[in-house]
Amino acid sequence: MIIETGVGEELGMVTGARPRKTRAGAEPQDGKETYRPPLTISHRSLLTKGSDIEFRETIYLMIEILRIFDSCNAVFGRALGIAGTQFSVLIGVAFRQGEEGITISRLAKYIQLSSTQVTMEVSALVRQGLLVKRAGTHDRRSVLVMLSPAGQDAIEQVVPLIRKVNDLLFDGVSHKQMLHLKDMFAQLSKNSEFMWAEIRLYEREHDR
Repeated sequence: MIIETGVGEELGMVTGARPRKTRAGAEPQDGKETYRPPLTISHRSLLTKGSDIEFRETIYLMIEILRIFDSCNAVFGRALGIAGTQFSVLIGVAFRQGEEGITISRLAKYIQLSSTQVTMEVSALVRQGLLVKRAGTHDRRSVLVMLSPAGQDAIEQVVPLIRKVNDLLFDGVSHKQMLHLKDMFAQLSKNSEFMWAEIRLYEREHDR
C-alpha cells in the first residue's frame, strides 16, 4: 500500500526539476503536453535519478511473487484435498507444535492470518482428522493444537512437492539475499502500523 506524498510544486522540490508553466506533472513535447504522474514516494533513497519508476516496478514484482505464493499454497492444499488456507494452518502447526502443541494466537501470528480465520480452519482440520486439540498443560483454559497421525502422514506426503517447488522458485537466490529480504519485510511489517493509522485518518477526514 503506497501513500502518495509528492504532488504539484513538491514534485519539483523532490526531483530537482525546474518549475513548469504547464499544468502539474506535464511538460511540453512537440507542442503537446506529456502527462507525468506525481511521485508515489518521496524517500530520496528509493528514487532513481529523481524517478520512482524502478520503485513501482519493484512493487509490482512483489505483488506478482505474493500471488505466486498464494497459488502454490492452493496447489499444496489440493494435493491433500484441503483449501490453501487450511494447508497454511496445517504446515504451520507442523513446524511450531513442538512437544505440547501450539496455541491459536501463536499459530495465527506465525502464519500471518487472523485468529478468527485460524480458529475456523483448525476446526475444519480437526473434523477431517488432520489436527487434534487439547487443553494446555499449564493453563487448562488455553487450547493447544497438534498434528494427528493422519496430519503427520499428510505433511510427509506433500513435502517432496513443496521442496521441489521451492528449489525451482529460489534457484540462484543466496542466503544473504534471503536475510536482506527478511529484514525488508520485517521493516515493512513494522511500518504498516503507522501506514494504517495514516489511512484511517485520511478516510475519517474524507468521509465527512
